[in-house]
Amino acid sequence: TFYYFVRLCLDKILLQCVLQSRTLSGADAINALRPFYFAVHPDFFGQHPKEREVNENSLKRLNGYLENLQKPGFRSFKPTQLTFYVREREPNSSNVQESFNASGFRAVSFTLHTRDLLSTVLDILNSCSLSTEHVQNLNVNSQPYKEAKSTVNRPIKWDKTYYSFTGFKDPEEELEQAQRVETTLLSWLDDNEASAVKKLKKSLPLRKELERLKIELSHELQLSDIRWQRSWGIAHRCSQLHSLGRLVQQRPEILENVKGRTVVFTDRSGMSAAGHIMLGTMDVHHHWTKIFERLPNYYMLQKRLLLLEDRISQLLGGIQVIYIEELQPLLTLEEYFETLNSFYNKLRDSRLPFHPRSLRGLQMILESDRYAPSLHEFGHFMIPTVCDPAALQWFIFAKAQEARDNLKRKEEMMITEKELINTSTERFSLDRLYKEPSVSSAQMIDCCKRLLEESLPYLQGMHLCISHFYSVLQDGDLCIPWNWK
Repeated sequence: TFYYFVRLCLDKILLQCVLQSRTLSGADAINALRPFYFAVHPDFFGQHPKEREVNENSLKRLNGYLENLQKPGFRSFKPTQLTFYVREREPNSSNVQESFNASGFRAVSFTLHTRDLLSTVLDILNSCSLSTEHVQNLNVNSQPYKEAKSTVNRPIKWDKTYYSFTGFKDPEEELEQAQRVETTLLSWLDDNEASAVKKLKKSLPLRKELERLKIELSHELQLSDIRWQRSWGIAHRCSQLHSLGRLVQQRPEILENVKGRTVVFTDRSGMSAAGHIMLGTMDVHHHWTKIFERLPNYYMLQKRLLLLEDRISQLLGGIQVIYIEELQPLLTLEEYFETLNSFYNKLRDSRLPFHPRSLRGLQMILESDRYAPSLHEFGHFMIPTVCDPAALQWFIFAKAQEARDNLKRKEEMMITEKELINTSTERFSLDRLYKEPSVSSAQMIDCCKRLLEESLPYLQGMHLCISHFYSVLQDGDLCIPWNWK
């Protein structure tokens, strides 16, 4: 009878799922993806903050996808597009060199739509041009793996009438449909607004607590600001402020030298190149206490650093040496001083003939991971510490006027960006509108202009972050790509 036919079909499908699920465990998947994690891990992109942030965000979304694959009975899969910056593995290989930029990494984008760990792992590795031989070796002697492999390669294909009669969804048709339909802002907001509102409401008490703690500590310590290097959740940030508050109660005498300073919670403790007090989130109070005790020495080193910047400026015709947190890696004061000192000695020995104050009003930043000077769209020169002095002189002279034009354009762009953020916030009744550091001002301006042409009632009272991907953060912030459709 048809009933037994259907039952037989379902039993075969169930057997396929069981075999498929046995091919790769969660632990096996992690081991199989080790080459991938090594190629994209944010810690290896310390010199490239934009690329580091893109990889951090993509890894969060990938981990969520992998976790869902391992949940029993989870069936609601949507194609997930990811972008990673992959580190160069074979710098001398002619067949891959063209796809890499001068910094030694390339951008890779791919879409995940698989429903099992094995296929997902293979898709990721293949998309990043990484070897998959080790994946087969994980279960090469396992009979279930061989059976599953043959099952996956030769899936059961039912006639279309089977799906029409039973009411089951055709998986091939679902996948084709999902690939044809591109995610739009309105459709994504329609699907995710309820989830974001729920998370936002849940986070409101913690947000108030965070603001209270921040104001109290800033007032008590007379701090200029309290910041976070990473986009940690609200609960995590509150915990960090509570830890600092306890230290203030236990050792109030060591915090006398923080007046007017900025405290940044980050990955390591010390003082940053920008002169901010860094508190490592993995460090205990003992390490924080040592940092506060060393502040007088840090301040002395900072004075020497400023003097070094002035001397470099004098040798280069009055060009100002600056450090931009958003565009440069988070260096300690000691690391940045060594970089400046090495560059200064090189300039002093070369005796470049720059006319005094001829480059006044221009700006430059030093970079240790480049070999050729360049001019940023915002008007500052990006100078490698290993740059040949003669090449440096020629480049600065040739690009001086363009740099001045870019600096002027930057000021106009910053004003436009701020006005559009304020207008968009008011227009959509947003509680907050902000962007990730990896989103440029030009991208933010374009995004806001197009948003203002839309009617978006979903956004009232929300926290909207302009990013490179669609996602709902754990505290209810909505993230949308700047180039949304």
